[in-house]
Amino acid sequence: MSHASPQSESSGQSNGHGTVGGLALVIGAIGVVFGDIGTSPLYTLKEAFSPHYGLNSDHDTVLGVLSLAFWALNMVVTLKYVTIIMRADNNGEGGIMALMALAQRTLRNGSRSAYVVGILGIFGASLFFGDGVITPAISVLGAVEGLEVAAPGLKPFVVPITLVVLAAVFAAQRFGTAKVGKVFGPVTTLWFLSLAAIGIWNVINAPEVLKAFNPLWGARFFLDHGWQGIFILGAVVLAVTGGEALYADMGHFGAPPIRHAWYFFVLPCLVLNYLGQGALVLQRPEAVSNPFFEAVPGWALYPMIILATMAAVIASQSVITGAFSVSRQAMQLGYIPRMRILHTSHDTIGQIYIPGINWGLAVMVFGLVLAFRSSSNLAVAYGISVSATMLIDTLLLALVARALWPRAWRGILALCVVFLFIDVGFVIANGAKLLQGAWFPVVLGLALFTMMRTWRRGRELLRDEIRKDGIRIDTFLPGLMLAPPVRVPGTAVFLTADPGVVPHALMHNLKHNKVLHERNVFLHVETWPVPYAPEAQRLKIESIGDDFHRIILRFGFMETPDVPLALMRSCDHGGIYFDPMDTTFFASRETIVSGANRGMPIWRDKLFAFMHRNAAPATGFFRIPGNRLVELGAQVEI
Repeated sequence: MSHASPQSESSGQSNGHGTVGGLALVIGAIGVVFGDIGTSPLYTLKEAFSPHYGLNSDHDTVLGVLSLAFWALNMVVTLKYVTIIMRADNNGEGGIMALMALAQRTLRNGSRSAYVVGILGIFGASLFFGDGVITPAISVLGAVEGLEVAAPGLKPFVVPITLVVLAAVFAAQRFGTAKVGKVFGPVTTLWFLSLAAIGIWNVINAPEVLKAFNPLWGARFFLDHGWQGIFILGAVVLAVTGGEALYADMGHFGAPPIRHAWYFFVLPCLVLNYLGQGALVLQRPEAVSNPFFEAVPGWALYPMIILATMAAVIASQSVITGAFSVSRQAMQLGYIPRMRILHTSHDTIGQIYIPGINWGLAVMVFGLVLAFRSSSNLAVAYGISVSATMLIDTLLLALVARALWPRAWRGILALCVVFLFIDVGFVIANGAKLLQGAWFPVVLGLALFTMMRTWRRGRELLRDEIRKDGIRIDTFLPGLMLAPPVRVPGTAVFLTADPGVVPHALMHNLKHNKVLHERNVFLHVETWPVPYAPEAQRLKIESIGDDFHRIILRFGFMETPDVPLALMRSCDHGGIYFDPMDTTFFASRETIVSGANRGMPIWRDKLFAFMHRNAAPATGFFRIPGNRLVELGAQVEI
């Protein structure tokens, strides 16, 4: 209902994951966190030597591309994300929205800079969904395309098999990931071990490829290809896609397990596989058509296709559940309309299923597979959203560094200049592919950004209108008590967006029913820009006379607000006792009418009205039981 800042917040604190269950957490992190970046070898080198880049698979070019991929992995993922950005946590949580909240905390409330940071954060979150649409499509397509290597006659079946696999993935979401999640870690661990084994198998035959560790080969690539060489970064960025997910998923496992898994297992396995593919191409230049599966020994080809498909499904699962998590955060922070959220686990509150997000993603993923039909075509569209998100992360990091690490901020700022140089190169290289398909994630991101900004602004205008037409509680109650209406037994809880204004639902109840309950509560729910609201500040109760009370409930953006449960616990803190069978909740449901020359252009007014009409009611979002609820309508012009 409202979004406020806590009186005291902490940043840069560990959530405590790092010291619990060491190896189990590392294996769990391998299964959930690294699925996206772990499937990049399926298509990265293949894309780098695709016809539209015009590269020859000669010795110097292969070593140059491999050198660029190796140093991109180390500069972007190892140094930027794993070593530096993962130290910037919002009470243990990561991701672009958490980084945005940290950055805004360093600025004055309401300032122009805070507004710009908010815009950057929302745009980055919008681009995340672009990545969420492409990752399942390109990962599963890239895995199933192994059939073309094993049996070229199966090529016509690649797209239908991909669609069947993806349909199964999206259909299974409603059952939750608890049971399937137990096999994610072992399967992905086996996948990375297989990547390393394939790499070693091929590097032994062409150890010349180890020269790619020398960054001079990357520099030589640019010297040989001139300014046009920058466009190859559009393929190199595929090696680091999923790097931002390490930071976003930090809250699930903590930073230490993710760091250990990356430094000592995932990174070496990825590097070995890329070197192995390069070694194969040095020996057989024609293998560049699909170097990943060409590098697999013939006897292991079909098992590897099955394992690659499983890894692609896990990568898709990770992105889909990430979309659920980001969507819930955005709902809590008031950036998208409320949607129906189903909890798929009785034990883990973070395991949720949002049908609207799931099937919206499914429709777009199916459309992408049918439109692009191959991982090579999709690779053209992939990368722009990831590189733009990484650029935004660098800008936000530069902003928070001084506040979080005052002693080291000058050094980090210098590194941010280097990161910015790399990110801009990625954005330019991917921007050059706009007409070939990169327009899709950009258009999708802009559409989502427009919707998020419209919803946020529309909610502000709606609150302003309610406040403008409302009556202040401190002037209304004394007048009401001069000639009090009939009071009936029980407790009435009135949900209000403004704790100082009389709720519309109370006014309508008095107007039509002409009664007042024995005890009346004005309930205001706030979402704070921290993952979890401190228990000591969860609830604020204020008595305002004549058995009227004002209650403010606070939740963090990672929490699922359960209002009845929070109210029942209020008596534990010396508050009011709420009898569930004797408490009735009252809420107003506004009908939005577009007004000319008001706060937004008419088309945005209509868009907001449509979104508001189709949003899940606040009562359902707050888990208020329908048999204890009375909703009263109101028309508001914005």
